[in-house]
Amino acid sequence: MNLWKVLAMSMLSVLWPEGSWGEDSSRLLTHLRAGDQQVVVTYGTSLTEKGAWVTQMRQVLRDQFPGQVTVINSGGSGMNSHWGVENLEQRVLQKHPDTVFLEFSINDSVARFDLPVEQAQANLEQMIDRILEENPDCELILMTMTPGNAYPEGHRSYRLNIEAHYEMYRKVAEEKGFMLIDIYPQWQAIQEQNPEQFQTWIPDSIHPTATGCSEVVTPMVLKALGLDGKD
Repeated sequence: MNLWKVLAMSMLSVLWPEGSWGEDSSRLLTHLRAGDQQVVVTYGTSLTEKGAWVTQMRQVLRDQFPGQVTVINSGGSGMNSHWGVENLEQRVLQKHPDTVFLEFSINDSVARFDLPVEQAQANLEQMIDRILEENPDCELILMTMTPGNAYPEGHRSYRLNIEAHYEMYRKVAEEKGFMLIDIYPQWQAIQEQNPEQFQTWIPDSIHPTATGCSEVVTPMVLKALGLDGKD
């Protein structure tokens, strides 16, 4: 197995807050093993809408549980959590999901959006509340993503306080007992230890290539769900 996959999987011991659903599998996997039909919605930025990890996860789920899983990619390129709140009904609630992945921090931290962490948290919690009002048993999975720090101040893609936005996701996940797939520290480690590899996998420091997803993001997602991608 690739070294980075080993490191990614080793970090997952901290992703389950106390009081969450088990330590070795997700609620999604529990239902699939019971033979239930499940709808999974991924909701976030371009890292979700165009992220190869969604397609890769979908394929593993289909291979291991044929005919049981519908994975709907409801991400929006260039969008932040304001958009997430405004489009939640059409893109998430109307799909009647059993599991929802949420990731908006990478764009909530874009300086030109002028979105304070406090407002981003309010938006996140509003989405969470609405989803759980619709389905109290829905599994919510929060994600941190890439560093996104290649652009200088003044550039349209300049990220401000991205670490604070990611820390907010960690805080909300811990407080609410949700699963957190904390990918940001893993990308940081690769960036520091092997910058050439990092540049290959995330040329713009924001959007991982399909290979970057298959080497780092997807293994962490599958491991968090309780899958290994091999069965």
